[in-house]
Amino acid sequence: MNKLAFFAVYKREPALVIGAVVLVVVGILVLRSIAYNIFPLYYVYFVAGVVAFVFFSRVDFGILSLFSKHIYIASIIFLALPLVFGEVTRGATRWIQLGSITIQPTELVRPFLILFFANYLVDRELTRKNLFLASVFLLIPLLLILLQPSLGVAMLTLAGFVGVGLSLRYNKKLLLFVAAAVAAISPFFWLILAPYQKARLLALISPVSDPSGAGYNSIQSMIAVGSGMLNGRGLGEGVQTQLYFLPERHSDFIFASIAEELGFVGAILVILSIFFVLYRIVVIIESAINPVARAFAAGVFLSLFLQIMIHIGMNMALLPITGQPLPLVSAGGSSLVATMATFGMLMQVKRGS
Repeated sequence: MNKLAFFAVYKREPALVIGAVVLVVVGILVLRSIAYNIFPLYYVYFVAGVVAFVFFSRVDFGILSLFSKHIYIASIIFLALPLVFGEVTRGATRWIQLGSITIQPTELVRPFLILFFANYLVDRELTRKNLFLASVFLLIPLLLILLQPSLGVAMLTLAGFVGVGLSLRYNKKLLLFVAAAVAAISPFFWLILAPYQKARLLALISPVSDPSGAGYNSIQSMIAVGSGMLNGRGLGEGVQTQLYFLPERHSDFIFASIAEELGFVGAILVILSIFFVLYRIVVIIESAINPVARAFAAGVFLSLFLQIMIHIGMNMALLPITGQPLPLVSAGGSSLVATMATFGMLMQVKRGS
């Protein structure tokens, strides 16, 4: 691809790039204030993310679709690696340590799983048999993710699958069948939850019932969000963040950290930037080059939308604590690289102008 063709790719959706840059810049500013110890290593993830974005923005979407089955198999193998070689951190084995670099396969494979399901479902009539086979293909990565365990990532992977399905032309009776099946088995999900996950759900109802245990994170997050007021305490001046009252302030609770140090103004800037990015993805869905590309973009949209809602919701004590980073803002290196790679793929999804 020559230079003119290269820049033509970016001209397809410059607004998406601008929105993503705003989020990354805000994230780096706040991270340098509340978690300076992750630098300069975090810049390595940032550079890797830029490389991933450039690479996938230059690879024709048709080529990726052609190898979607191979990508699926590679993703399954990659997901299984932490169970064999993974580092145990806080009772979970989601990460692979390579020197000073930490890799989280569950984050990196998510866009590629969406790519596979977009190709699989679009190429076939959505019958009960094909839907059953697709569910089997979905169940394999979900089980590997749940074994690590990571309920939140499993939910987002499922959301990507649902987003792909909703973009297709489907039989309404089949949709009712699927909805009834999900409703029937949903009560059993309580049985597979770990004790700490059940405690988090119960703490959502009344965090003050266990202020030093399951409700601690929610309480500290609410204090951080409320104490920022309009303009915030200032970078490096947050009490909850700088004195370490707020747990995982650089990842799972980055939005609360932003609200405390940059106030309502900073929080609104992040929210507006996020919804601007989501709006541009909707535009991409409407102008996708083909049905597979449209299904992929729809899966990406629903997965990102749910992740953002979960993160902001749990930071404001509106949803249970599930440990989800805020895309492009939180300190998760694997999440940053995966999101930027996904945005690169979206560049190829949109029909050129």
